[in-house]
Amino acid sequence: MEDDSELDLISELPQSIIEAILAKLPLRDAVRTSILSTKWRYKWASLTHIMFDDRSASHFNDRIVVQDGIVNFITRFLFLHDGPIHKFSLSSSFLQSSPDIDQWLLFLSRKDVKELILELGEGEWFRAPSCVFSCKKLTRLELVRCELDPPPNFKGFLCLKHLSLQQVLIPPDDIEYLISSCPLLESLTLSYFDSLELTVCAPNLKYLILEGEFKDLCLENTPLLVALSVAMYMTDDIAEHFEHSSSCNFDKFLGGVPKLERLIGHIYFTKGSSNTSATVGAPDLEFWDENSSIDCTLHRLKKVKLTDVSGVEHEMKFIQFLLENSPVLEVMSITPSLYLTDGRLNMLIDLASFRRASSRAKIVFIQEPV
Repeated sequence: MEDDSELDLISELPQSIIEAILAKLPLRDAVRTSILSTKWRYKWASLTHIMFDDRSASHFNDRIVVQDGIVNFITRFLFLHDGPIHKFSLSSSFLQSSPDIDQWLLFLSRKDVKELILELGEGEWFRAPSCVFSCKKLTRLELVRCELDPPPNFKGFLCLKHLSLQQVLIPPDDIEYLISSCPLLESLTLSYFDSLELTVCAPNLKYLILEGEFKDLCLENTPLLVALSVAMYMTDDIAEHFEHSSSCNFDKFLGGVPKLERLIGHIYFTKGSSNTSATVGAPDLEFWDENSSIDCTLHRLKKVKLTDVSGVEHEMKFIQFLLENSPVLEVMSITPSLYLTDGRLNMLIDLASFRRASSRAKIVFIQEPV
C-alpha cells in the first residue's frame, strides 16, 4: 500500500479547482508553480482568466528595465498558453503604447476572448488596433486612456453587455454608433468626456454612469434603466451653452426611464464658472408646466442623491418634479454647493413646501463645512 505521506493530493484535484487556486495568485507566482512537479509544469498554461498588473513586474529602479521585463513576461506567457482565454486584463502604470500590445490583442482576437480590460500608464495614449473590433464574442470591454477609432466595416459587438470608456478619445458620432450597435448592452460607463452631445439608444441598458462636460444628454430608448449617475463638470463654455440653449434635454430625458430606481447627480463648477451658476439652465423652465399632461411618473424611483446644488430656479424645479412624480420614493439626499452660504435656509424652506407623491419620502439635507 502506498504511504499516505507520498500521496500528492493537490495534484489530483479537479482542473477547475486547480485553476481557481492559481487564479488567486499573481501571474508570476502562478507560473512559478511549474517547478513543483512534472504534473504542475503547465497547469498555469490553461488559465482562462488572465490578469496582468504591476505585480507581474520585476522590482528595478529603472523604468525601462521594468517595462521590458513586463513585455517579455506577457509575450512568453501568451506564447506558451494553451486553450481558450475568457478574460484578459492588463493594468500597468509602466506600460505605454507599444507594438507588442497590438500583437497581444491580435492573439486574443483569435482566442474568442469574452472580457477585455486595458488600463495603461501616463504618457502617450494607446491607440487601440482594429483587431479589437474583431473580438466578436466580447461581453465586457473596459478601456482607460486610449484612442478608439472603429473601422468602417464594424457592425457592432453583438454579445457585449458591459462597456466602460474612461479618458477615451473617440469621435462623438462613433460613440453613439458603438452604443447602439451593442443590442445586449446592460451597463455603460463614460467618463472624462469633453463638450459631448450624447444620445443614448440602448433598449436593454440597466446601469448608466456619465461623467464629463456634457452639452446635451438624451435617453432616446432606455426603457429598462434602473440606475443613473450623472456627474457634470460645468465650465464657462458649458454654462454659456446652457444659458443660450433653447432646449435642454438634460431636464427632459427622465421621461424615458419608467423603471428608474436610483438617481445620482453631481455638478462640479470649475474655475470661474461658479459665478455663472445662477443662469445655467435658466431657459426652458416652461417645460415643467407645458408638459404637465405627459405622464412622466417614475414608478420605481426609490433613491435620489444630488450634490453641489446651488438652489437656482431650474434646480429647484427639477427637485420639485422628482418629488411630485416619484410615488415610491424613499429618500432624497441633497448636498448644497460650497458656494451657497446665505441661501441655504431659503432652500430648506422651499424643499419643505414641495408636495411629495410618496408619503414615505424623506429629504436629507447634508451640510458640509464651508
